Amino acid sequence: MSLQDPSAPRAHARQLLQAAQAGSLQPLLRGKKLGLVCAAEDGEAALLFRRAAEALGAHVARLPVSLSAHSSAQEVQHTARMLGRLYDAIECQDMDSALVARVRQEAGVPVFDAIAAPAHPSARWATELDGPGSSDDKRLSLLQALLLSELA
Repeated sequence: MSLQDPSAPRAHARQLLQAAQAGSLQPLLRGKKLGLVCAAEDGEAALLFRRAAEALGAHVARLPVSLSAHSSAQEVQHTARMLGRLYDAIECQDMDSALVARVRQEAGVPVFDAIAAPAHPSARWATELDGPGSSDDKRLSLLQALLLSELA
């Protein structure tokens, strides 16, 4: 997935949005287990990520943030590898990007760096989607496109 060129995720998001509006969105992530590492389960970004993934049939498990910039290399390695064995992908929210990069190196599965956060570039890409649909629906479809680009 390239965060430099949003054209492919946007095109896929348009298709997903049309399918959702027609009531024909398929559970393309059925059987996938996603780990959501975040401080608050009811935060806006956590809820958006969960909604996007579950609408595609994925199971999302919320995990508290246990790593920090002060975590030892061994602790990061051990935690990331365990998460990689338990989940098909991991969404890290409320974590420093350098720490997320360290987890990504060790997990062996896709690791997202707060793709559901309002500050993530995907939030802007969603506003650039044309066609019918609310801004929330467009954001949801774009997140789904990003998930599918890594997991389907």
